[in-house]
Amino acid sequence: MIDWHSHVLPGMDDGSRNVEESLILLEMLADQKVDTVIATPHFHANDESVSHFLDRRAQAIQSLQAGMSEELPRVLAGAEVRYYRGISRMEDLKKLCIQGSKLLLLEMPMSGWTEYTVKELVELSGTRDLTLILAHMERYLRMQSDRVWSRLYDSGILMQVNAGFFIDLRTRRKALSMLRGRAIHLIGSDCHNVSPRPPRIGRAFEIAEKRLGRDFINHMNECGQDLLVKIEQS
Repeated sequence: MIDWHSHVLPGMDDGSRNVEESLILLEMLADQKVDTVIATPHFHANDESVSHFLDRRAQAIQSLQAGMSEELPRVLAGAEVRYYRGISRMEDLKKLCIQGSKLLLLEMPMSGWTEYTVKELVELSGTRDLTLILAHMERYLRMQSDRVWSRLYDSGILMQVNAGFFIDLRTRRKALSMLRGRAIHLIGSDCHNVSPRPPRIGRAFEIAEKRLGRDFINHMNECGQDLLVKIEQS
């Protein structure tokens, strides 16, 4: 199982505070049958340069790997990149993709999407030769029209949701409906710490399998594995 969205790197953002907490989070993910974790610390272009972020991330990964055992999931380097108007012109954007691939996890604003916003997302997934993954898209789901979502899906943008989308009784029915309709491509724990935002991705998969059957889980796992192969080949 792959966790596509996590904040397990020590001292990078509002996630894990230190190596000890990071190792506990990885142990929890291993117990939930996760074998690959995409580490996606927040990147805000207004706060730091890409080079500074990459240096910090490399140091965090090095310090974490020094304490890791073979039983823990492997950790791949990524970023949760905050969208801003004009991001399509950002020169170093590709350096923030997952493990040197063309997969970019993008965090959108909760409101204020315009026609320009949608066009820029489509452009990013086209002319910049990137495969966009919208982070925790369930947060923006009701903010945009069906027409907007159709345009994004049609442009090949992938949709990642958080485990809580399935666990929360208020949203579970919608999550299962979207998974049944193949509208969810990837699931992430979005874990930040042991408490109050621990990894619960295993529980999300249990709910989905119980309600929809193993075929839907297999389909999503295959989608994730196909992307992982592309990452490893990049």
